[in-house]
Amino acid sequence: MFDYKLLSALAAVVEQAGFERAAQVLGLSQSAISQRIKLLEARIGQPVLVRASPPTPTDIGRRLLNHVQQVRLLERDLQSQVPALDEEGMPERLRIALNADSLATWWAEAVSDFCAEQHVLLDLVVEDQTVGLKRMRAGEVAACICASERPVAGARSLLLGAMRYRALASPTFIARHFPEGVRADQLARTPALVFGPDDFLQHRYLASLGVDGGFEHHLCPSSEGFIRLTEAGLGWGLVPELQVRDQLETGVLVELLPDKPIDVPLYWHHWRSGGQLLGLLTDHLAQACGQWLVPYQQ
Repeated sequence: MFDYKLLSALAAVVEQAGFERAAQVLGLSQSAISQRIKLLEARIGQPVLVRASPPTPTDIGRRLLNHVQQVRLLERDLQSQVPALDEEGMPERLRIALNADSLATWWAEAVSDFCAEQHVLLDLVVEDQTVGLKRMRAGEVAACICASERPVAGARSLLLGAMRYRALASPTFIARHFPEGVRADQLARTPALVFGPDDFLQHRYLASLGVDGGFEHHLCPSSEGFIRLTEAGLGWGLVPELQVRDQLETGVLVELLPDKPIDVPLYWHHWRSGGQLLGLLTDHLAQACGQWLVPYQQ
């Protein structure tokens, strides 16, 4: 039989990225959290955490975290049927990983009514759409949005649609670097903007134009900052169409190669045994996302 006080301590240490914050969340001393982790490891006979900064789960730790995520959601279903079991009466908190561009554009509108109706709080973890699935694999989140279709063991994936990106730059940048018009082969020789080291969207875009190899680029790990840098003429970048409609209409930003967008698929991954709440959120997203995302042609 699992001791869920010990498992809750493990989940808190990983989710809060440390023993001190985990202790604050659970209302315990840091020493008590440490003792619970040690007792858990003694009972299963192997480490559940790598003591680093931040602490990370071992393989067995990830399995336990996956279990905790699903148990939390199943407990919520039971509490809705037997309200007396919910002693604290607190709303459920869903920990979800998603990409920064979704958070900056369509996500809030898509889930606002759902969270209000279901009395749900969100704990959002921002990851690039190409690597968000690692949070599911580590057992740190109940669901995630990423560009990968294949789910981890014990989870399902659902295609929500695609975010359309366009290659944009400021009129000043275009006049400086492309005085005779934009050519695809010139893009690799002019400064670009890249979200971070895990962002390979620009590489894919250039490859689709027949341009291979490296290219000059700034790194900017902020969706809002990415737009500001593009407007200021620091470089060209692939920007979500949803985020810059006003700038395109007013001419603050200009498309470099019209009619050559690139679409990034977004898949919703969630645990199969995630209970009614995750099922309802999945159905809600499946119905709502067509307002913002475009159909994805595989």
